[in-house]
Amino acid sequence: MTTLFSPLKFGALTAPNRIFMAPLTRCRADAEHVPTALMSEYYAQRATAGLIIAEATMAMENHSAFWMEPGIHSPAQVTGWRRTTDAVHAAGGRIFLQIWHGGRACHPLLNGGAQPVAPSAIAITGDEVLTPQGKQPYVIPRELSDDELPGIVAGFRKAAENARAAGFDGVEVHGANGYLLDEFLRDGANKRSGPYGGSLENRARLLFEVIAAVSDVCGADRVGLRLSPLNSYNSMIDSNPIGLATWLAERLNDFDLAYLHVMRADFFRQQSGDVLTPVRANYKGTLIGNMGYTASEAAQAIDEGKLDAVSFGTSFLANPDLPARIKASAALNKPNPATFYTPGPEGYTDYPAMAA
Repeated sequence: MTTLFSPLKFGALTAPNRIFMAPLTRCRADAEHVPTALMSEYYAQRATAGLIIAEATMAMENHSAFWMEPGIHSPAQVTGWRRTTDAVHAAGGRIFLQIWHGGRACHPLLNGGAQPVAPSAIAITGDEVLTPQGKQPYVIPRELSDDELPGIVAGFRKAAENARAAGFDGVEVHGANGYLLDEFLRDGANKRSGPYGGSLENRARLLFEVIAAVSDVCGADRVGLRLSPLNSYNSMIDSNPIGLATWLAERLNDFDLAYLHVMRADFFRQQSGDVLTPVRANYKGTLIGNMGYTASEAAQAIDEGKLDAVSFGTSFLANPDLPARIKASAALNKPNPATFYTPGPEGYTDYPAMAA
């Protein structure tokens, strides 16, 4: 396990270990999407992670997909997040903010009646979204026009500016899991023509414009990107996910990012394949793997040069002191899915640390 506890320089930062905390939506913000004091406690508890990647956070107003998720588009939200970053830094940690647009996963009942937007007018099927009126089917989104896309880029730019003002060490652009930027990338959701549809180059155009804008604000060495080429969550699919991942890996070298964060599998096992091997072969920067890793598997992948770090999700959710537990070969708390998205401290800040 010694590899997991070796320092890692990535971009402008150095992590003391390679056990990163994956972004995890927990729905503990208030009704105005302002981060709460409870959130600052939760993240500070996990400050021994090599890097905390905070949860998907609304880059701009009226694009909520989870009801009580946080935002970074208002002064109150910046102030709320500053409480979290101060607490994490006081505990010796490092924290990036994942900035995000929900795309077609948004719902009118969460956004003052506004119809969600997407690259194409194709709804998510086979699932429902939680709203103040209970679970509801997803609606058909409105197809964005080309002349609206600079406004999306500007929204991400402003979110990056606000993240800096809130004290984050950097930002992660959310290009995964069937939200707006991923919807443009994958041909199952992007059926448009013109400069943002069709070819790989066109489908990646919006993502690259967002990365460039955010890097202009933060410096590319404080910007990460998350991708999920195989994940079918939110009705996502691509005709050639390995080809997409390989092409993106090579092109992303142009940006000199702090890291690339790749989900290696599909939640629902609709699609399978090895995306990490071609990504590693083509991407020259720091590579973080994610999804279902045990500590021993993570250590082996890093030892073999397949990855530089691994992000842990639910195991970090249930074990605030996960690095210490791994180092001591201690038993892990089991996460309780029933409290993943419920309000309050239960199943959030009350998981016990390892006994002394």
